[in-house]
Amino acid sequence: MKFFIDTANLDEIREAYDLGVLDGVTTNPSLMAKEGISGEENVRAHYKAICDIVDDKVSAEVIATDFEGMIREGKELAKIDDKIVVKIPMIKEGVKAIKYFHSEGIRTNCTLVFSSGQALLAAKAGASYVSPFIGRLDDISFDGLELIEQIVHIYQTYGYATEVLAASVRHTMHLIKCAEIGADVVTCPLKVITGLLKHPLTDSGLAQFLADHAKAAGK
Repeated sequence: MKFFIDTANLDEIREAYDLGVLDGVTTNPSLMAKEGISGEENVRAHYKAICDIVDDKVSAEVIATDFEGMIREGKELAKIDDKIVVKIPMIKEGVKAIKYFHSEGIRTNCTLVFSSGQALLAAKAGASYVSPFIGRLDDISFDGLELIEQIVHIYQTYGYATEVLAASVRHTMHLIKCAEIGADVVTCPLKVITGLLKHPLTDSGLAQFLADHAKAAGK
């Protein structure tokens, strides 16, 4: 499973990368705004700064909702760095744009996916990644993990190359369950990844080892 971090914060991206487990980054306009990044030139410069930290796969989202606008914006985003994956919304014009970018060899991430039917359309159009939002589905009393399982099953049955990128992952159990189900990628806040480090028996065991060492050393 690949780990992406869902943020535009450069310090968090560096911390995840230094941990040695980071495979990519996802961003969106909301995350950019959270970091105070505004204006087309500044946003693109920030994407470049992210690309300079990580090895590959930085999802950069288009704002347009019409086909021509998405193509224009997507091409500009792809020019920033070879690591850019153009993030396209799951709408009719978006599916057309995904097909176009696939024919041009530009990777895409189909975002705002909430059903297996939408995921099927994205895969048929040639999306590199499809992003089901499991946390947001949980918010409306639908099992987001069940959707991940459905999409994984469909893709495996028909041999689609599109990778299932579980998004809106809010806690460590979301991440572990996605791993069990077979999601190719999870994208989440840094705290979810670092949360995997924690276990009370690790803490107590280490404390005991250190205490025993100190006793043996006569300290």
